[in-house]
Amino acid sequence: MRVKNHPILAIGAMTAAAALALTGCSAGGSSDSGDSGKSGSTTLTVWVDADRASVMKDAAAAFTKESGVKVKLVQKDFGKIQDEFVQQVPTGKGPDITIAAHDWLGNFVTNGVVQPIELGDTAGDFQEIAINAMSYEGQTYGLPYSIENIALLRNTDLAPKAPTSYDEMVQMGKDAGTEFPFLVQVGEQSDPYHLYPFQTSFGAPVFGTNDDGSYNPEDLQIGNEGGVKFANWLAEQGKAGLLKTTIDGDIAKEKFVSGASPFLITGPWNVQAAQDAGINLAVDPIPSAGGQDAQPFVGVQGFVISAKSKNVLAATEFLTNYIGTKDVQVDLYNVGKRAPALTAAFEEVSSNPITAAFGKVGANGVPMPSIPEMGAVWQYWGVTEADIINGKGDPTALWQKMADDIKAAIEG
Repeated sequence: MRVKNHPILAIGAMTAAAALALTGCSAGGSSDSGDSGKSGSTTLTVWVDADRASVMKDAAAAFTKESGVKVKLVQKDFGKIQDEFVQQVPTGKGPDITIAAHDWLGNFVTNGVVQPIELGDTAGDFQEIAINAMSYEGQTYGLPYSIENIALLRNTDLAPKAPTSYDEMVQMGKDAGTEFPFLVQVGEQSDPYHLYPFQTSFGAPVFGTNDDGSYNPEDLQIGNEGGVKFANWLAEQGKAGLLKTTIDGDIAKEKFVSGASPFLITGPWNVQAAQDAGINLAVDPIPSAGGQDAQPFVGVQGFVISAKSKNVLAATEFLTNYIGTKDVQVDLYNVGKRAPALTAAFEEVSSNPITAAFGKVGANGVPMPSIPEMGAVWQYWGVTEADIINGKGDPTALWQKMADDIKAAIEG
């Protein structure tokens, strides 16, 4: 991760004027005379998932004590938040703030359901890749709190050293005598996210980039020569039984935790289960299959403000002066083990060698595209990979058809 040395975002107490401004905000649908005894006092409604709820509860309580602004936390299934937010915000029934993944931004912005957040100089307190990911068309739309990516999880008792190439990894796995030389979740419709580092190692990104590093939807690269080579490699791995659509995320995790393979390509979310099983772990770069760098997608999570919120000042203060502080971001890390987006918080937790190693791999990664055109890619990408792995046609023809279908869908 691109860590820069910036001073920590100061928490500080809000001034009396700021507190008065906050409590005087018009809350619209979120106005609540509730238990505060203040008729019409401001209430922020915040959508959050189960994993982050406990930390958010403490941050909300501190914010309310300082500002007088109440915070109503509504727990949501993370996988359903994007669709529900897009559906509810235009009706005025959505929250003031929601937790979000950065790759939802294209959908959010084009549907007009989010508004930019003013971070000012404090933007420099966050890791550069996090701010870049939470930005769209030159504007920042979210307060980032975590960064995550996949890497190679290694059982050091079965594989004492890190592999330097895909072929070496497979050979080391075979030499270990385990059921699987290596594991990666694929599933019935494949898993392009987990297989993407192998794809990039053949020089086949999804999109090309503009001079500023943003993705260019008019420069579709997935069907290039490297992509065709990757497709044929997928077919070879499927035929050899090294990639299987019968191996989903749960099975891959279970098999690795039980010692059935020295290697698992996964994210930090599976570290605890392996440690609980007594496995001695190391985290390594994903080895290249095509000769170029194997670059994983980097995902950033954060909080965005509804375009319909009537409590923008309060929402911004809550995010920047509470969620954007070191203590809260460290607490969020402790419940999810995803590297903090705030530089000072990341530096505090990077004494953990697992976190530091994931961060090092992420530094070589690329942000998951957040542009709306990515929807067309997901529509065809995984099912095509699955067909290739399962030998359901000529890999070159299947991959080229996929690229043509994606292009047609983008051009509409």
